[in-house]
Amino acid sequence: MTKKILGISAYYHDSAAAIIEDGKIIAAAQEERFSRNKHDPNFPAQAIQFCLDDTNCNLEQLDAIIFYDKPLLKFERLLETYFANAPFGIRSFIRAMPIWLKEKLYLKSILRRELRNLAGLDKKAKLPTLLFSEHHLSHAGSAFFPSPYEEAAVLCLDGVGEWATSTAWSGKENKLSPIWEIQFPHSLGLLYSAFTYYCGFRVNSGEYKLMGLAPYGEPVYVDKILDKLINVHDDGSFDLDMSYFDYAVGDRMTNSKFDKLFGGPARLSDSEVSQKEMDLARSIQVVTEEIVLKIAKHLYTLVPSKNLCLAGGVALNCVANGRLLRDGPYENIWIQPAAGDAGGALGAALVAWHHYFEQPRLIDSSNDSMFGSYLGPSYSNEQINAEVEKQKLVANSISNENLYDHVAKLVEQGNVIGWFQGRMEFGPRALGNRSIIGDPRNVAMQSTMNLKIKYRESFRPFAPAVLATDVAKYFDHDVESPYMLFVANIKSELKLKTDNALFGIDKLNQKRSTLPAITHVDYSARIQTVHEDTNPEFHNLLSSFKAKTGCGVLVNTSFNVRGEPPVCSPKDAIRCFLATEMDYLVMNNIVLAKTDQPQSAIDVAKSIKFDMD
Repeated sequence: MTKKILGISAYYHDSAAAIIEDGKIIAAAQEERFSRNKHDPNFPAQAIQFCLDDTNCNLEQLDAIIFYDKPLLKFERLLETYFANAPFGIRSFIRAMPIWLKEKLYLKSILRRELRNLAGLDKKAKLPTLLFSEHHLSHAGSAFFPSPYEEAAVLCLDGVGEWATSTAWSGKENKLSPIWEIQFPHSLGLLYSAFTYYCGFRVNSGEYKLMGLAPYGEPVYVDKILDKLINVHDDGSFDLDMSYFDYAVGDRMTNSKFDKLFGGPARLSDSEVSQKEMDLARSIQVVTEEIVLKIAKHLYTLVPSKNLCLAGGVALNCVANGRLLRDGPYENIWIQPAAGDAGGALGAALVAWHHYFEQPRLIDSSNDSMFGSYLGPSYSNEQINAEVEKQKLVANSISNENLYDHVAKLVEQGNVIGWFQGRMEFGPRALGNRSIIGDPRNVAMQSTMNLKIKYRESFRPFAPAVLATDVAKYFDHDVESPYMLFVANIKSELKLKTDNALFGIDKLNQKRSTLPAITHVDYSARIQTVHEDTNPEFHNLLSSFKAKTGCGVLVNTSFNVRGEPPVCSPKDAIRCFLATEMDYLVMNNIVLAKTDQPQSAIDVAKSIKFDMD
């Protein structure tokens, strides 16, 4: 008999739901995509409903529901931390306790209430079995179980779960066995977040900005970080000097001692980024890479597999991943595309299937089981046309035979395209279904997209989507990277001479390669390899662009503006298209040109303010 399991992550950040059927991943989505509240931490009612609808079942037909961590263990950590630091943190403790005593401590009851409300059931109605996984086990499950490996070492690095901040596992067939863990408050993820905070970006969402800023700086603070903030041992384990940090019991990530160490207070979020922040970003990036590499090398002595699987927020640091691929001991690396807390929903569901129900894995050594991470909603032409007509917009339908050549020509002409196709991606990266695309050869494309489309910081790089068969033609990289989770250097023959005397943001306006729109200031790029079997539509577009221009690469960035999650529905896509300087919107084979749209519709879209934080 078919078994269906629902996994849920919620109440911290990036709430999500995922559903599996007899161990097969069917659907998964973050709540933010439906609520339009970036990193939405709330109960993922809309994401759950999508998963249920996608599997054509109701809540009562599920065999189990599993939550991605154990709130009582987290509460234990909270209490012990406050008691250990008393009387410091008393104000934070007083603020936190009512929330825990009213809500989080009774999470099982709250989950049952929310689930009953969602399903329209009364208080006495019986719900499916409710299970709880540990946070890092959920991460490990999301990393290993969907991977194409029968056995692997598994490494999970994040901020904090219940107690664990870093864990290592051995994965064999359908079982995960713990190897070691590092506990709170010693956390590589929180160390990186401390620098995110100090450099003026938002914790749990601005870490990728810090990573993008790093190549503009110099690693001048590395020794200071290693001498004062963190003690790294020979096996890669580490401990932090907590006298510099406030995150354990305070309201801030760092404190006045940290400020003094680095010569002043944290940057205000609305102030200009200076060379200091660039140097800090580069320094903590270097430290992070060295620690991750050291951990992996020691883990290899404990789990000497050819394969390594990664999850947790630190696994989204694609620069560190690229370094690990180049210099680490493992031949093969697979990273969960939803490596953060959202992926914990999927990992928990798989843990229930393999550990609780003791079911075997179905392993395909040539493919993972994520289906390209295209696990969200899709929309029909009828649904798209209904929204277009509702808003009284002008659209043209182009046959599938002519669509890709038509769009490739528009890109070649320098247009910026909103590309909305098939099922929405699960995870933080745009992978060609909810993407904004452009010509990577266009010198002005990076600044155009950053300032006129994304409304974000000018220093932020854009990623290349490249035909999988062509990746080694353009980059020093010869393995698959379907989830945009590895950074590699552009080929030396594509590089152009630049002025080495320039520093910081002055590096930005130089043409560094024959693909300037996707080449970062250090000649690197965050690569997505596009495969015909997982995304035929995007593959067809790239192939058409290559046939027309000789270039098998496109600029690919997420279909959103700063402060908003990527678009989910046609309504979201139309709003973003009309409110920005995007030239065309392509939803399935329905094409909207900006110049054809009524000015009144554009004015309405632009009047809706985006959250620019």
